[in-house]
Amino acid sequence: MMAQKSEAQATSKGGAQGKPTGKDERKPWKKRTPVEVVLDQINKVKEDVAKREEDLKQARRQLQKLEEVRKVLESTT
Repeated sequence: MMAQKSEAQATSKGGAQGKPTGKDERKPWKKRTPVEVVLDQINKVKEDVAKREEDLKQARRQLQKLEEVRKVLESTT
């Protein structure tokens, strides 16, 4: 009785485990050298830094505008 229950649970949870179906199919694994791995990491970090720098520029612009508003408000009171 217990074996039947565990089999039913296994089939209802995963179906065919280990085999990708439809859109979930994985790309074939490509072996890379350690140099390629490090270069890929460097590129990812560069992209991340560039994105953060752009976000920082936008935040500085917003701060500058708010500081100007504060000056106007302080001068009127």
